[in-house]
Amino acid sequence: MPTRREPPDPAAGSADAGPVGVRVLKKYPNRRLYDTRTSSYITLVDVKKMVLAQEAFEVRDAKSGEDLTRSILLQIILEEESGGVPMFSAATLEQIIRFYGHSMQGVMGQMLEQNLSQFAEIQKQWLAGQPGVVQTLMESYAEQGRKLMEQMQRGGGLFPGMFPPSR
Repeated sequence: MPTRREPPDPAAGSADAGPVGVRVLKKYPNRRLYDTRTSSYITLVDVKKMVLAQEAFEVRDAKSGEDLTRSILLQIILEEESGGVPMFSAATLEQIIRFYGHSMQGVMGQMLEQNLSQFAEIQKQWLAGQPGVVQTLMESYAEQGRKLMEQMQRGGGLFPGMFPPSR
């Protein structure tokens, strides 16, 4: 539960205003997160609730104004993966790590983002009880995968020896 307090350093800047409608959270050196909308300190659990509620927010360093949103989201994923039932196997994490610094790093990120969006849409349609729409989405998903594989094969030098030419 958030606790109401004044920020430790009110002179840390008045960059509370992010893009319109975006909730701004400040991260202070003491590792605490301060919600500028509610004027209270919050925890990663509160940030996770914002994500689940699909609320737009950004996390900024209280002194420098640097965007720390990705870092906080990764902390939430780490906590989720460390407790309970992890979503990613060690082999999956190893494969993801191997793409860092590789020429396909950007493609991998885009592919993961597109696949997660498509999966979320399939789940949404399934939960809404529209299996016909799910079938169409699954076919689209499979087509997207097929096209990506063809692009990688045509790329040739990107994955030497990984994808033999189609016959």
